[in-house]
Formats: sequence, C-alpha cells, structure tokens
Amino acid sequence: MLPIRTILHPTDFSDESRPAFELACALARDYSAALVVTHVVPPTRAFAADGVAIPLPAEEPYEARARLARLHPTDGHVEVEHRLLEGDPITMILKLAGDVKADVIVMGTHGSSGLMRLLMGSVAEGVMRKAPCPVLTVRGPFRGHAEVPESVEAANPVA
Repeated sequence: MLPIRTILHPTDFSDESRPAFELACALARDYSAALVVTHVVPPTRAFAADGVAIPLPAEEPYEARARLARLHPTDGHVEVEHRLLEGDPITMILKLAGDVKADVIVMGTHGSSGLMRLLMGSVAEGVMRKAPCPVLTVRGPFRGHAEVPESVEAANPVA
C-alpha cells in the first residue's frame, strides 16, 4: 500500500468540486491522512487602453474565506487544514503541494473542451502536467450516489 499522509484538495466551490471533496475526505479517513483544503483567489486585473494587464490590489476575500472555513468532512476524525491563497491558481496549487509535501492532489474538473478550454485553460490540466505527486481528478458524482451529504451541502451553498 502506498503511504498517503497528506492529501491536497483545491476547490473552486462549484458543484463539480463536491464529489472531489467527498473522495478526498474518504481517502483522508481511510489512510488516516491530513487533508489540506485550499481555494485560490485569482488576482484582480484591469486592462490599460493598449491591452496591457495591470494587477490591482485585491480586496480581502471575506466570502471565499467564509466558504472555505465551512468546508468540513462528515467524519469528525479527519484532520483538516484550510488555506486561502491569492495568485494564479495553477502556480499556487503547485507551490502549496510542494510546501505541504502532498502525497496526492484530489480535485474536480469541469470537463470543458473545445473553444472554452482553449480560451480559459484548465486548472486541473495545468496541475496534472506539473504536479510533484499523483493527481486524481473527479468529474461528476459517483454512480449510485445521487445526493450530496448534508454537511457538504451546507458547506457549498448554491450561490
């Protein structure tokens, strides 16, 4: 059995990230591993007339901090740490994975393809390409698991 001591779960608080959170919690429980849940707030940018992006000071992301603090596993025995970061999501997730010595990253994917993926990029794909550890991506709910547990639902209210 592979030693899994630290699991990193990046979240964007979307419905697509819920099944990944559930899986990360289950792995943390089964392996008695620490779970690090993170959300990355992208930098605020304005564009000058010539099209150059100008970074602006970001406001304190109170809502993101509150939503992150409400994410808790249904199993109270799982040790969880919350980290709110600011910057490029891919860069910050990769840096945090190295800092916490993550053994695995468990993250959701929106499954975008075509033009949307070309224009927006894929955080999950960027993380998978450069991660210092295995990356488990989860797309959609698990078969036979139609409802989200109440504690996860409360942690991820529909905005």
